[in-house]
Amino acid sequence: MAGPIKRSVNIAGHATSITLEPIFWEALVHAAGEENLPLNALVARIDSDRVGDQDVPNLASAIRVWLFRRASAASIDRPAI
Repeated sequence: MAGPIKRSVNIAGHATSITLEPIFWEALVHAAGEENLPLNALVARIDSDRVGDQDVPNLASAIRVWLFRRASAASIDRPAI
């Protein structure tokens, strides 16, 4: 398993670096495609949503939580076989 990967993204015109494990980068890129958003725009939306949330102290954590919630919601919406 590969270690975390650091990438730079632009949020509101400012570059910031985010370190995530490869599986989270893959999921984030996939989610951006499904939402028809550039990766930077999705990250900016997640960042905006986390402002004021005491339970999510940083952007990398906010991304992981957002991806987990998204995956959980998708599994609930899927019909049982």
